[in-house]
Amino acid sequence: MEIYLDHAATTYVDERVLEAMKPYFSEEYGNPGSFNSEGFNAKKAVDSARQRIAGILGCSAEEIIFTGSGTESINLALHGFVKALAKKEGHIITSKIEHPSVLETCRFLESKGFDVTYLDVDERGLVAASDVEKAITKKTVLLSIMYANNEIGTIQPIKEIASVAKKHKIAFHTDACQAAGSLDINVKNLGVDMMTLNASKVYGPKGIGLLYVRKGVKIKPLIYGGGQEQGYRSGTENVPAIIGFAKALEIAEKGKQEENKRLSALRDRLINGILKNIPRARLNGDVAKRLPNNVNISFKGIESEALLLRLDDEGIYASAGSACTSGKIEPSHVLKAIGLSEEDMYGAIRFSLGKRNDGKQIDKVLEVLLHTVKELRGSSKR
Repeated sequence: MEIYLDHAATTYVDERVLEAMKPYFSEEYGNPGSFNSEGFNAKKAVDSARQRIAGILGCSAEEIIFTGSGTESINLALHGFVKALAKKEGHIITSKIEHPSVLETCRFLESKGFDVTYLDVDERGLVAASDVEKAITKKTVLLSIMYANNEIGTIQPIKEIASVAKKHKIAFHTDACQAAGSLDINVKNLGVDMMTLNASKVYGPKGIGLLYVRKGVKIKPLIYGGGQEQGYRSGTENVPAIIGFAKALEIAEKGKQEENKRLSALRDRLINGILKNIPRARLNGDVAKRLPNNVNISFKGIESEALLLRLDDEGIYASAGSACTSGKIEPSHVLKAIGLSEEDMYGAIRFSLGKRNDGKQIDKVLEVLLHTVKELRGSSKR
């Protein structure tokens, strides 16, 4: 039995999504930019997908820019916004627990003369709206706070932070890649100016993301060429992936309430089973303000790499944090930011649940964890 518990890293493609994509590989294969029937058909399909996604996000189709990934979307939001300012200095606010694509882009912008404030979070991984407001200066131009954390599942008070940004007339971007499929992603409800999503977190294809940019917010492109995506992202559109993205979001939105309830029950079953039966285990992140599929646990006295390998041998696939660090298992910047000891950081495992998981699988994971952690602690020098 294979038990996949790494959905925060990526998901498999839903069969309904794959079926929707298939015709656009070899039947409706035109270039949306071509002035012929095949091209017109492709453009019509892309326009339809964009419109359907806009309906889910509560925005206009013109406010959606398709990108090659969530990472590219984030780069376009942050770097593209700064380029449009045509200034050599300014102030950006983000948090210490953002995805590497946000943190590394901010570090790049620092090298170009911008000041960046990396906000602290509390022991649960929460950013306080009051701390955001305190960090604002006369030079602050941009704020980027993630909607839900990819490692510990903490859900941020995005609406409150958006209110602060609006009050001070500062552009606000949120990385919502982990939120899609579980949380409200209507941009009007959230009050954000820019929002990043990608398809591979909602049972859609890899290699496709999007950036919502509110009308009136100016950005400049990072990729130049034929002027696709209203000139913001040149390159022939990935038609099958765009079609798949729209279908995946539609499926996720339709079944969100029921799936959230199911996953929350499984999540709590796993958390309670671990904390009740395995000594010296601790839950990382907020208990209540947490994604329905996220379980991040530290096991004292063992190293996560050893535990992951043993779980893998049993057909249980989890992770030690973000999947965007070149396969290296290093101390998590997120766990460090919430104040964990070195021992707790090195013993942390993330289980992220999904559609194919059920109670039987969770019980199997608990059974394997119980004896594996005991064995590893017996052989560890820690």
